[in-house]
Amino acid sequence: MGQEKLDFQAIDQFSQTVINSLDFTKRSEDLFYDTVDLAEFQDKDAETIFNCLKNEIRLIPFGDYLKRYIYLKTGMAGDYCAVDVREYQHIIVDSFAENNTPKSFSETTAKMSALSKNWLTQVTVNRSVIFLLGFGLNMSAEDVSRFLTKALCERDFNFKDPVEIIYWYCFKNGYKFSKMLALRRQYEALAPTFGYAVYGDRTVGVRDTIKGVKDDEALLRYLAGFKQGNLTGSAGMTAGQWFSDLYLKCKGLIADFYNADELERRANKTWSPADITEGDVEKVLCCGTPVNHSGNLERLSASKLSKYFSGKRFSRQHIAALLSKSVAVDRFDLMTLNFFLFSQNEAYAHDRKNRYIAFVDSTNEMLEACMMGELYIANPFECFLLMCILSDCPLATYADVWEMSFDGA
Repeated sequence: MGQEKLDFQAIDQFSQTVINSLDFTKRSEDLFYDTVDLAEFQDKDAETIFNCLKNEIRLIPFGDYLKRYIYLKTGMAGDYCAVDVREYQHIIVDSFAENNTPKSFSETTAKMSALSKNWLTQVTVNRSVIFLLGFGLNMSAEDVSRFLTKALCERDFNFKDPVEIIYWYCFKNGYKFSKMLALRRQYEALAPTFGYAVYGDRTVGVRDTIKGVKDDEALLRYLAGFKQGNLTGSAGMTAGQWFSDLYLKCKGLIADFYNADELERRANKTWSPADITEGDVEKVLCCGTPVNHSGNLERLSASKLSKYFSGKRFSRQHIAALLSKSVAVDRFDLMTLNFFLFSQNEAYAHDRKNRYIAFVDSTNEMLEACMMGELYIANPFECFLLMCILSDCPLATYADVWEMSFDGA
């Protein structure tokens, strides 16, 4: 491909909701553009990306998201990072008291001052902490959603979980913690409604129905559908279907690789997707990771980028866990498989700009359908994939960066 200078104004499709100059997305965008627009990006793409990940990009801890939220909500001035953590603590403690919110969903002997300091200094927190903070800091449903999808990189409100539906309903209507508890008790006392089970519906459909609920009575009538005998459901049904479809397509591509191999042709073997194992997928998607004497992938802690890559590589063990449904499909599973498919799409072999646009649009459509929020460039791993998709050979670049992260480790 030639050394053309990309028009990044034309390909910035997914991060238009900038809150203000403190927005982590805007800062990450600037770093992203500065990296992929470097003259050496074309010839040394993997090295350029690796250096950016190692020396420039930083993982944003949960505590920073919480500080920024309080900073903006209270109208503080100056650098939000320079504000003494004790000031943030006082605001949290006072807000919880003002909103009559307990310090935990369960009994605890911890002091509120200690809990608030933990929240402000932790890299990540449990999902339940977000909901508790939502009531304690009087957040809107949109605020809580942003914390779930951006700060935790988890799915949005789980509309297959009646308790999370109640949380969403309360945040949407500005109800306090006590109202939430009352609704939960009413739900727990409900008799099952036979003849209709919401677990069979797609999560988006359940969400759309819930968003049309106008009052408490209508909410509880609908929630009764969750109580039919021993029926259970999963908010991951949609994500699981997306994963299955993507995984089958990836196995098809790998089968094509094998069929095109001269040695395999001599063996008179024709590969089909059904012949491709978890180990075959690992060999392709983890080809940049060295293996140990046992034939297993080198431990991730040996990577210089382990803090960004942790939990995000397609080892055969992880694939097996996904296929057996012993672990839930997450956004990184989906976007990595989609990345692989786009990396091999010959339609974009000489058009990296349109490959980038199509990948972003396709991935966002998928993530939104799974209630996971759009691509988030402030997440280092997602930024990494976006940089790779802009290189001339995305999969090779992806593998090279992984390999560099283990060199000399």
